[in-house]
Amino acid sequence: MGQDTDLEKIRARYGLLAVVGSNLAITTVAVVGVWQLDGDRAVIVGVLSSAFTAMASLTTAYLGIKAVSNTAKAMAAKNPGQ
Repeated sequence: MGQDTDLEKIRARYGLLAVVGSNLAITTVAVVGVWQLDGDRAVIVGVLSSAFTAMASLTTAYLGIKAVSNTAKAMAAKNPGQ
């Protein structure tokens, strides 16, 4: 059981690191893109809304998958014979 717990901690740590890293990359690209547009408001709104949508989708997907994984693990622990 200890090895499973360690593996789960590693998966959670690196999954969260991947989400944070990709959110930072999206933010960087959005900031550079907005900076290069020189005030074209319509395009700036499009870039920022797309960046926000990508970050929200990625974070929500990670948290959803993590929650389902935790729920499945808890249910398996309650019913080990099934």
